[in-house]
Amino acid sequence: MSSLPLEILQMFGQTIAKVVPITIVLALLFSLLSHVWACNPGAPWWRKREIVTDICYWFFVPLITRVVRIGLLVLGAALVFNIHDADELIAFYDNGHGPLSELPLWVQAALFLILSDFMLYWLHRMYHGGGFWKYHAIHHSSEELDWISAARFHPVNLFLGTVAVDVILLMAGISPNIMLWVGPFTTFHSAFVHANLNWTLGPFKYVLATPVFHRWHHTSQEAGGNTNFAGTFPLWDLMFGTFRMPEGELPDHYGVHDQVIPSEIGGQLAWPFRQ
Repeated sequence: MSSLPLEILQMFGQTIAKVVPITIVLALLFSLLSHVWACNPGAPWWRKREIVTDICYWFFVPLITRVVRIGLLVLGAALVFNIHDADELIAFYDNGHGPLSELPLWVQAALFLILSDFMLYWLHRMYHGGGFWKYHAIHHSSEELDWISAARFHPVNLFLGTVAVDVILLMAGISPNIMLWVGPFTTFHSAFVHANLNWTLGPFKYVLATPVFHRWHHTSQEAGGNTNFAGTFPLWDLMFGTFRMPEGELPDHYGVHDQVIPSEIGGQLAWPFRQ
């Protein structure tokens, strides 16, 4: 029986093995695209002042989210379904459970994308107010926004955000197998909306979040930073009055300018607890 540290180490190796080739593909793709269709002039992403910080997040976030997601699923199975045996746990979650698991995988994937985006829309709005902002401010601290900025999230923001939503939907019965479809899409799309691209996708800007749509969200509050909360489907912003896409205008400044946030990852992880 392997020890927990060894299992975590193996999980770390597996995660890195998946992240590295994805990173190379995204780096090449967005380097080429932003060279032709840059939204904002300036140095390329690899010459960003805080590139080391973003690279640390890029490899740290997939590992920690995977470990915590599995831990919460194990805890949820024990508390809600009274499942404590490892083999029973694997059998329970392997292909989903209940009515949702009976649906075709593509339907489950569509449900997962729609429901998770709806929940994350409201969680995102929550993080822009009160005591939650100090955690989300870390994500907004990037002044040179680009595709690799997508992973800059404080762990608290991740846990009470993407991880919590994933766990809720998987516990509801959706099969983890849909991640084979959803995972690559969400990874690419998250990098895409943070990329330095002037793309609006024309009329499809109301269907799918675009780089310009999301870059308005990363501007100051006065310019539009309290709008465009949807991660994937702008429909939620249209429905709840938070959509902003000024015609013929592009955002040109980003970051948190009313607070001093450290530029290195260690300082950023500690910063919210000092406020």
